[in-house]
Amino acid sequence: MDILWEHEEGELTGRHVADLLPGYAYTTVATVLDRLVHKGLVRRSTTGRPIRFAAVGTGGAHTAVLMREALAESNDIDSALLHFAEILSPEEVAVLRHSLEALGFEPDRAAH
Repeated sequence: MDILWEHEEGELTGRHVADLLPGYAYTTVATVLDRLVHKGLVRRSTTGRPIRFAAVGTGGAHTAVLMREALAESNDIDSALLHFAEILSPEEVAVLRHSLEALGFEPDRAAH
């Protein structure tokens, strides 16, 4: 996925992806790309030859979905979010605050 996310400006052939992964056989790469298509993470363009592949969404969007899925499995979301916040760097906290404000979430000063 990282290779496709890094090449978000265009589509790559299976051969191109395989060439960027010299430790893997072309057939292995082709199988993985096919599975990623079926999972909805990659789209396949069959217009013309050769077949081309591109990521659906960004790496950041994929990470967000994984984080949401992990939270959904928690029995104590409040505790999970608190512990997550505790391990963030000051820079990450600043990015999170900025993102929340950009989305219209204002800090609830009454709760403090």
